[in-house]
Amino acid sequence: MSMKKRSALKSISTSVRVGMGELSLVEHALCPLDSRQSLKENLLHFNEYFYTDRNRHQRKAQARISAPLGLSSKDEFYLWGLLSLTCSQPKPESELYATPHYCLRQLGVIDQRSKRGGRQYQRFMEAMERLALVSYRNDAFYDPIRGEHRKVAFRFFSYSLSVDPKSSRAWRISWDPIFFELCMAGSQQFRFDLAVYRDLDCASRRLFLLLQKMFAKRLTEARFELRHLAVHVLGFNESLPTKTLRKKLQTTLDRLIAVGVVKPATTFITGKRGGSYSVAIERGAYFTTRAQFRIAADLSASPLYDPLKAVGLDEAAIRRFVRDFEPRLVQEWADITLAAMERKGKNFFRRSPQAYFVDNVQKAATGNRTPPDWWHELRSVENREPRQVGKTSLTPVGELVEQLLSSISDDS
Repeated sequence: MSMKKRSALKSISTSVRVGMGELSLVEHALCPLDSRQSLKENLLHFNEYFYTDRNRHQRKAQARISAPLGLSSKDEFYLWGLLSLTCSQPKPESELYATPHYCLRQLGVIDQRSKRGGRQYQRFMEAMERLALVSYRNDAFYDPIRGEHRKVAFRFFSYSLSVDPKSSRAWRISWDPIFFELCMAGSQQFRFDLAVYRDLDCASRRLFLLLQKMFAKRLTEARFELRHLAVHVLGFNESLPTKTLRKKLQTTLDRLIAVGVVKPATTFITGKRGGSYSVAIERGAYFTTRAQFRIAADLSASPLYDPLKAVGLDEAAIRRFVRDFEPRLVQEWADITLAAMERKGKNFFRRSPQAYFVDNVQKAATGNRTPPDWWHELRSVENREPRQVGKTSLTPVGELVEQLLSSISDDS
């Protein structure tokens, strides 16, 4: 094989992004597909699905999703994408420090050359705000750590970010401990091809994840009751007649057939009771020929890259700090240095921001340096700022979006 071909294959393999989900959540829709129903304040969505207990009896699990700012089916892309970015780090922890530019670039929403996301930034921030307020409850959620179905209640994550749209400081995303524990449960970690997922519409995405869960275990065929699949799994409106749901489901299946996830010979079977339908879905060639999931190994794949670049370090120095020091330590001192640059100016540094960062990280790594008092005071002020707005304890993303868009128009 020529060097040129090898290079092309390497480029393809390292560009694959791996999504990460949660096995029980893909069993049902988190909200209706129709945004006119889902993007409403104080959305309360009830759903259900079936599971088999230890005695092989079929049981029903009931879920309750509360979304004070509403929820969009498109938000699931950011939920699973952010979870994947968190878990793809060398030492995954329940907190992710990353710039929005890094997140959107790694998720394939913007490319390497994009400096501003514009509308993509706005959509990302709005999705973050909605997801952070979601509250989830389930009366029979499967806990892979304890090997049993349990009652659970959790949120997805909370966050802290700079209110200055021009700030280079990283966002802090903190996952709910129970939700994160369930997602990180050893061999039960649920991974999927994010590139395929991203290119599908919302209904196809939901079915893709459910089939990924089922067909990854060597199952070659899956059967569903048509209305349950269309309404409870995909999120179509329950009031639609079966004939309409069948057409919509066929359209969804056609999209999965096109990428090889589903075999073309999918059949609908008429039942004996009231003309109800069941659908048999056969596993497609995708599950035998798909590429191995890999995390990109390039330097810019690290969430530390953008903050360290903003500090002023060159590529070699960034590589060294990413490789040789604890990520949390590097992130903290990058944040301190950037805060000093933005709030105190160049006169604060005796030599340069780069020298300040390097000296502090090296001494902090040996236990001879702690964050300065002004940093603790600044963090305290920043933690109080959102509460002064009077809406929620979260940063007012709507105002941040307006500031960001304003700064984009100012720069253009």
